Amino acid sequence: MRYRTFPKTDVTVSEVGFGVWTVSAGWWGNFTDDEAAALLRKAHTLGITFYDTADTYGNGRGEEIMPKAFPKNRHQVVISTKVGYDFYNNTAPRTGQREWPQDWTPEFVRFACEQSLKRLKTDYIDIYQLHNARMDALESDELFATMEGLKSEGKIRCYGVALGPAIGWRDEGVFAAEERDIAVLQVIHNLLEQEPGRQFIAAARKRNTGLMSRVTHSSGMLEGKYTLETTFPPEDHRSHRPRQWLIDGLKKIEHLRFLHTERDLTLGQAALKWLLAEPLMITTLPNIYNEEQLIEFATASDKEDLSQEEIDRVDALFDQNFYLEPAAAKA
Repeated sequence: MRYRTFPKTDVTVSEVGFGVWTVSAGWWGNFTDDEAAALLRKAHTLGITFYDTADTYGNGRGEEIMPKAFPKNRHQVVISTKVGYDFYNNTAPRTGQREWPQDWTPEFVRFACEQSLKRLKTDYIDIYQLHNARMDALESDELFATMEGLKSEGKIRCYGVALGPAIGWRDEGVFAAEERDIAVLQVIHNLLEQEPGRQFIAAARKRNTGLMSRVTHSSGMLEGKYTLETTFPPEDHRSHRPRQWLIDGLKKIEHLRFLHTERDLTLGQAALKWLLAEPLMITTLPNIYNEEQLIEFATASDKEDLSQEEIDRVDALFDQNFYLEPAAAKA
């Protein structure tokens, strides 16, 4: 495993991290606390030191699992969690992707931080992220003064912004990277979905802001396991994707075979190496929900880097929509 440090901080993380949502939110299968903790510990033995969670995952469960996994070695792991959603005063069950109300007042942010510290059973959070923050939150000097206060008090080591897919997207990400002195911007970015990620990278370079990527494998397409016969159960978020997404995706990954078939790489590992070719992509957060997948992704870090020629070839493929017909691309 290789490691990188977020610019403007002393926070060093593994190039491959672990998104705790897969073992706590119930969208990628059901894990008992013991099963989840065991997978997190296995990740640590493979060199993974970075764990990204949020107070909302499983209504706090995503944070509570961390001390169960690492009861005596807190200082050997880097924990990132998130703030912004008020699920404390909104007890109605949340269904699907429906959001809870957000609260960015200093009082709530401080309250939520203390609750996260209690669930994590720690006295500090390594990276504290604004969860799917809209523009009004990002424009709030009061909010960022609160984050600076938490940092100066030692409750958090650094802070940043975690963007959602349709909530807090292009404009918010560019604004956060260019106008706020954040240490971290979490984005969706992968070989098949490069916009608006390219714009985020350009914005991050202006202020030397560290990036982390989730949805690194385009909802599993870049794991190389799908076929035209692949289906998803109704409770799986991928079941809402149109069938054309599957058809087009399979055509696209055929054009990416040059990244992995002639070297010791799987398509899933090549997808991570492509992300890590960007120096400001400090860590990646592939979806991990079994030990086999964990080992595949964790071992990607030490594999041979992609060449600039290969990176340029990927750029050209994306610019040409992987040579799909325009109608298929829009379906």
